[in-house]
Amino acid sequence: MKVVLVVILAVVVGLFVAIEIGLRSLFGFGNPLIYISDAEIGYLLAPNQRTRRFGNRIEINQYSMRGAPIQKIPTPSTLRVLLLGDSIANGGWWTDQANTISSLMMHSLTSIIDPSYQEVEVLNVSANSWGPRNELAYLEKFSNFNAQAVVLLINTDDLFATAPTSLPVGRDRNYPDTKPALALVEILRRYILKQKPIAEMKAVNDEAGDRVGFNLEAIGKIQVLTRQSNSKFLLIMTPLLREIGELGSRDYENQARQRLRDFTQAQQITYIDLLPIFNSTINPQSLYHDHIHLNLQGNQLVSKVIERSLLEMLADVSQNNSVVNN
Repeated sequence: MKVVLVVILAVVVGLFVAIEIGLRSLFGFGNPLIYISDAEIGYLLAPNQRTRRFGNRIEINQYSMRGAPIQKIPTPSTLRVLLLGDSIANGGWWTDQANTISSLMMHSLTSIIDPSYQEVEVLNVSANSWGPRNELAYLEKFSNFNAQAVVLLINTDDLFATAPTSLPVGRDRNYPDTKPALALVEILRRYILKQKPIAEMKAVNDEAGDRVGFNLEAIGKIQVLTRQSNSKFLLIMTPLLREIGELGSRDYENQARQRLRDFTQAQQITYIDLLPIFNSTINPQSLYHDHIHLNLQGNQLVSKVIERSLLEMLADVSQNNSVVNN
């Protein structure tokens, strides 16, 4: 009888170990990205992390950017672009490091940029559910790292983003602040146990006042910071999947979009709304991973649009410098 129990126990333990190893090696469970709280930014990805989720490589550098470690000050022969955004810019677990918008831009710009630049860097400053006020707070804390251009990538929902808060960190399953002891523990917390509501989030979500106006103000401040550092500023907005087609955006979204257009014209911000471009594609659904996030094909389209605009802006700078020098 004891022998049978020992065999059963050994089989159970062996099965447990096999499942744990499989979950870690095949899917990356047990090693999620973790977050840290910040009084002004709200939250950001903890620095110096590496993981692989569902086969996709993810690296977070020393400044909480998605990407490899960088020098704070670039060399004179480096073209540095700073990409600000939320989960669309970040790419999330569904996007391999090489397929993020920033990586695609860096690879493409390297082959077509002015030969006076020996290196191209596209810094990816982003985190899930960030809005313009989170992104502004990051710039105020860390600066733009001497980038020649700053690209703010938003989506329609970002016009209604709430104020930065650290409440989700360590309390929302999507914003863990520690690694789980086991991959099976992460599976249990993420997919089986019911998420406990964060009561204090109601006050955040019910923010009073003109939320669209607050976010436009933050975009304006990002532009001011960018100009103060003699950098170019580009604003790009991606649409939600349901906005594409005959139904289009909802009334409140159209009103917010018009306010954004008016604001960018008044502030002389270079702004590209990708809704018409997405509408002109044969199969817009093929650009999306879900209702809001883009897949590789969508990332490639966005990166090309950004690249064209950046090259025009940087060419203008070179021409102006040439005129001054002559």
